[in-house]
Amino acid sequence: MNILALSGNVKRPSRTASLVNLAADRLRQRVGGHVQSIELVDAAPVLFRALRADQLDTEGKAIIAAVEGADIIIVGSPVYRASYSGALKHLFDLVDYRALTGKRVVLAATGGTPLHGLMLEHQLRPLFGFFNALTLPTAIYALEDDFTDYELTNPAVLQRIDRAVEEVAVITPALGIGATATAAPGKHSGLAA
Repeated sequence: MNILALSGNVKRPSRTASLVNLAADRLRQRVGGHVQSIELVDAAPVLFRALRADQLDTEGKAIIAAVEGADIIIVGSPVYRASYSGALKHLFDLVDYRALTGKRVVLAATGGTPLHGLMLEHQLRPLFGFFNALTLPTAIYALEDDFTDYELTNPAVLQRIDRAVEEVAVITPALGIGATATAAPGKHSGLAA
């Protein structure tokens, strides 16, 4: 199980990266697997060397391969002008439109006012709808005041993380694990070999 903690932050330290990494760690504890973390503060300079996927160098291809190869993505962004960061948009412009079909995605964001939380539903969720990914119902939004020294301390936000993690855990066994084992002897399960 490959879990990707993908943070659209373009500066460090980052509350968004802290939130995304905490959620990824709790998910790993719940369902197992391996966590890889990508922060756009590091990845964006590499990705911006290419305007199209066919222009990516080896380092850029590795970043995109990590996104496309993840089983579960926890993606977060600070809210910029009522949307996710432009660096995050550029990354997804380079991802193959078929690569995320059926992948589980947990949405997260940080912002300066409670109203910015609507970005998750109006901007980020439709992005993954385009990719035919499965976004979990519970999105995670945190304000600046929810952190102490870039560490999430608000119990209500921590509860939302745990709820999103549990949603992933509930559907994880249903997504392709053991699907062929339920076919009757001599019958095809309907899945391609």
